[in-house]
Amino acid sequence: MTKPAHAAAPVRLDFAGGWTDVPPFSEREGGTVVAATIALYARAEVQLGAPGLRLDSRDLGEMVEVSDVSRLDRGGPLALLSAAVRLLPVGSCTVQTESDAPPGSGLGSSGALDVALVTALATARGDSLGAREVADLACRLESVEAGIAGGRQDQFSSTFGGFLRLRFRDPVAEIERLQLDPRFVSELERRMVLCYTGASRFSGGTITRVMQAYEHGDRAVTGALHALRDVAERMAEALRSADLGKMGALLTENWRRQQELDPGMCTAEMGRLEAAMRACGALGGKAAGSGAGGCMFFLAGDDTGPAMTAARELGMRVLPVHWTHHGVRPC
Repeated sequence: MTKPAHAAAPVRLDFAGGWTDVPPFSEREGGTVVAATIALYARAEVQLGAPGLRLDSRDLGEMVEVSDVSRLDRGGPLALLSAAVRLLPVGSCTVQTESDAPPGSGLGSSGALDVALVTALATARGDSLGAREVADLACRLESVEAGIAGGRQDQFSSTFGGFLRLRFRDPVAEIERLQLDPRFVSELERRMVLCYTGASRFSGGTITRVMQAYEHGDRAVTGALHALRDVAERMAEALRSADLGKMGALLTENWRRQQELDPGMCTAEMGRLEAAMRACGALGGKAAGSGAGGCMFFLAGDDTGPAMTAARELGMRVLPVHWTHHGVRPC
């Protein structure tokens, strides 16, 4: 039996601009997202030569065994794994996946899983893919093969890694690596408080509802999308100028604009957490990803202790934030 192929892909914190990478807005008007990857990973392992086909998601506790790819269900919790072995077939094999991020975290873990699966399967096939090819295939895996609606920021962030400004005018994607003061990056890491509020109740139906409103010319939704893109451009400049105060204000502005897209973005738990962080002197914060649960992250004041304590007293799980400046890697 050949040696297994492994890949690990980081998840991301989206500082600003999420939703503007989602079609049809990203096709018609172009979107901008500013994000950075953190050292929580989605991992994939492909072992060739197994009898039949076995797909195993360790973190979801789901597993399926079939004789060949034609017998795989196209839906369900293993939809991404099933789509991956259809997109990049390797014959009989075992595919195992797991993620450091909790379920429904809003940290882009499904996009990171797309990237890890593409990388591991390509390695098992002996294919040599460039970063752009990996990102494009990962986007195709989720949106086309698995039929899951969404944007492209997660797959591009996870593939390239680091602090990025991503501009999308589908099908074009422009990747700009932000050059930041290392001292500022360290201080930003120290002050980040990342809290898991519980699995997100966000669904693909929310994406459809928001983008249908945009297509129908809803002024509130269209205005919020334009504002989110503008916040992302200003966020890139705040990071470059190492301006913590401006960055905190922009995080909060992004979250306010995000909630204008759909009334279900902010849950009661998220509202309580936001109020507690504000009372502890946080400079700003927002939901990670789409909202409706999942994670929120905050830029705390100089003393992060009160914010950490307040989050835990509300029953939140505080996750570590360590920037990673590289994207997906075979391992």
